[in-house]
Amino acid sequence: MYSYSCLKALFEPESIAVIGITADPQDEASLIIVNLLASGYKGKIFPVNGEGLEVHGLKAFSSISGLPRGTDLAMICLPPAEAVKAVDELSNIPVRAAVVTSGGYGETGREGYRLERELARAAKNHDMIILGPNCMGLMNLALPMNASLNPDITLKGNIAFLSQSGAMCSTALDWANSEGVGFSKFISLGNKAVLGEATMFSYLANDEDTKVIVGYCETLKDGQDFLRTAYDTTFKKPLILLRAGETPAGARAASAHAGALTGATAAYNAAFRQTGVLQAVDIEDMFNLAHAFSCQPLPAGSNVAIVTNSGGPGILATDMCEKGSLNISRPSSPTLEKMKEVLPPYASLYNPIDMLGDAKADTYHKVLRAVAQDDVFHSILVILTPAANILEDVEKVANDIIELAKECDKPILTCFMGDHSTRKARRKLRAAGIPCYEFPEAAVRSLDAMTRCYRWQKKDWPIDVCFRRDYSKAKSIVENCRKTGLTELVELDAQQLASAYELPVPETVLARTSNQAAKAAKRIGYPVALKVASPQISRKQELGLVVTDIETPQELRKAFLEITTRAARRCKDAYITGCLVQAMGPKDSHEIVVSFKRDPQFGPLINFSLAGLHVDLLGDVSSRLAPLALNDAQEMIREIKAYPILRGVRCGAAVDLGALEDVLLMVSQMASDLPEIQEAEFNPVIAGPHGAVVANMRMTVS
Repeated sequence: MYSYSCLKALFEPESIAVIGITADPQDEASLIIVNLLASGYKGKIFPVNGEGLEVHGLKAFSSISGLPRGTDLAMICLPPAEAVKAVDELSNIPVRAAVVTSGGYGETGREGYRLERELARAAKNHDMIILGPNCMGLMNLALPMNASLNPDITLKGNIAFLSQSGAMCSTALDWANSEGVGFSKFISLGNKAVLGEATMFSYLANDEDTKVIVGYCETLKDGQDFLRTAYDTTFKKPLILLRAGETPAGARAASAHAGALTGATAAYNAAFRQTGVLQAVDIEDMFNLAHAFSCQPLPAGSNVAIVTNSGGPGILATDMCEKGSLNISRPSSPTLEKMKEVLPPYASLYNPIDMLGDAKADTYHKVLRAVAQDDVFHSILVILTPAANILEDVEKVANDIIELAKECDKPILTCFMGDHSTRKARRKLRAAGIPCYEFPEAAVRSLDAMTRCYRWQKKDWPIDVCFRRDYSKAKSIVENCRKTGLTELVELDAQQLASAYELPVPETVLARTSNQAAKAAKRIGYPVALKVASPQISRKQELGLVVTDIETPQELRKAFLEITTRAARRCKDAYITGCLVQAMGPKDSHEIVVSFKRDPQFGPLINFSLAGLHVDLLGDVSSRLAPLALNDAQEMIREIKAYPILRGVRCGAAVDLGALEDVLLMVSQMASDLPEIQEAEFNPVIAGPHGAVVANMRMTVS
């Protein structure tokens, strides 16, 4: 991470040099100076142009070398090759932070990527931080300062917004101005040659002017830095991200747009889940969440009261609550008695509280006061539909909710449905800092996110578990594999590597003849499994080269002949060394698949599922990024849909979950220790009531 002094120079500069001014009054540098002056920036502005002429009433410098020593921030609006030279010159001032607005870098192809790398190297050599290139700049509304290409400036608020896309920056400003929402910081990241999301999070997490951080991202600069800083940030402030490029076509478009590799969607989802990041489903949801978190307190629990004058929207809201993390709790007895005095006998009192279509402003007033005083509820959702009896009272209801919010420490979200009849009331509520939605689903999504954020910030710290392992032995096995030119570790080599990490493996013997196999089986004890032994054959089960539950020597010899003959016929180029005789797993067991694959952004992504149809067709898989903490392993096992099977439903035996957790943690340790292993599959892991063993495994080595 970069020093606080450099970040302070970027966000709170006392002096700014603007480099690249031309005779064109509409060039980027001139626009930035105009925006700085219009925003009321109180610091010094130093224009730089070749002639040293006055710019917008400001004295200009003819060269970078003439700038005053200790200038804090440089806005560089130059072509790529000239921008790199400018960074070298600025280091002599020295300037600690720079913003490069010009494009023509990694987003344009190979030559642009080379120039972007040069820019990053120059910054690193001179201990300078750079925002961009190919960005719009930034704003600090608390200063105030608009050091960006966008002339629109919004109100001062408590939302920090950052985006990889300049168009999303313009969209966010337009939304904020139309809704009367303010920003604390506004950051266009561009290509992120030096500064990425992680650095921004580390600064904004401690920014007193920021209550919630919201961002749009396509790629992440450094996955591991993101994991560390996002995790620390979300315990202090809500962090909401909208990620684009989830589909293969979208990922290709994102890569072309940003000039960087994108990781797998499963890896991003795991990263957000593990770090407490709230993932917006779309642009509208991102803005809705930003507004709700900025102006309402977090609920102190999951119980929500739904107050409505129409049954249909109340039912829709209830469905959404049940699908998420919210509870539809019954009001307390005193609250029920208060509502019975106000509502007709045929009204529904038990949540959702349906006051029926004849409810008026006074009805809302009394019911909402009763609900707000009920300790059962942690949050309130108010729904109003433009029924005939309420049309003249819509704004009166809104005013009453605004007054209630001043007295109540619970979050209050509203949904005033319709358009013409409720438009003024919605604006009034939003202006008063009470989120108001047109439809109940959006309101529930916001309330659900706030509840999940509260739970996350109150959760226990993770428990890190480190198992004993023979690292030198494991490293030696991998290195020997690479020296011999093999790209896969299978069979006994893979089993030895697993043993180095104390992964439980069944007793296994290599038999070159059927007689040797019979002797090995006798020593191991029947029943046994038999599988072909060949470093070139990894998918043995699929090729019919595995026989299980062998009970007698006769069955064993027959299976040996069948397997070796079938292998020779189906895999003609494979070197067959014989068969592996292996002890069978415990009875009443289930077959589990544990695997990992190295993601280019985040590192090893570990997957867990039941074997067979559950993973192949149903996609019932849970994922986390290594290294795993104990709570990660526990959550992975319990969040798959087939989890009840592991607990013994339908008269099955319950699996030893602790043994499965150990397997996941050991695999995580292996994946973290050995970057040479690109992917690995432990299939099956045979889990029963008294433990688990890894019956087969294969690993791809680079």
